[in-house]
Amino acid sequence: MKDTREKILSAALRLFNKHGLSNVTLRTIAKDLGISQGNLNYHFKKREDIILELYNKLVYDIDQVMINNQSEEVSLKLLFNVSDVVMGNFYKYRFVMLNFTQVMQENASIRKHFQQMAKLREQQMGAMLNAFVDKGLMQPEEYPNQFLNLCKRYQILGDFWMSSAKVLNDKGVTKKAITDYGGLLLEAIYPYLTSKGKKEFQKLYKN
Repeated sequence: MKDTREKILSAALRLFNKHGLSNVTLRTIAKDLGISQGNLNYHFKKREDIILELYNKLVYDIDQVMINNQSEEVSLKLLFNVSDVVMGNFYKYRFVMLNFTQVMQENASIRKHFQQMAKLREQQMGAMLNAFVDKGLMQPEEYPNQFLNLCKRYQILGDFWMSSAKVLNDKGVTKKAITDYGGLLLEAIYPYLTSKGKKEFQKLYKN
């Protein structure tokens, strides 16, 4: 039974990513798996239930990245590594990012969770930026909420870069876009770095 549930989620993720959220129904997923819609409904009553489960998987995967790196020394290399893995997870669950507004509007529980998670991510990144200051890699804040606003810019770029890639690239969202837009995200911190930080950033960026 658990295998059937996981097969449904796997098929739904593949179909949502390939055809878009609006073009995939429970009937579409059941047909792809070669099962009856009644069998699918036994595991998921509504399409929104599948979307919620996949969203939770995305959140879990990113949370694991954060947990696994808690013991790592704070450095620009850590920022690069975390950014790379997170962008990869966004690509894996890209239907969520490409239909971000729709998902948030149609599922109140997802929206509420995301709002709470956004605050947590701001705190986590804020702590990292302050650690960069302590290590002489980043300049101290020059005005109130400077770092908070930088965190918010990262969040906006992170949430909507995929929509930009899809609109501007005739081939759609490719894996190459992860590298291109990942670089744009990382570059946002560059003007705030010290000379020491910029040298380290440039070395990492070339690699």
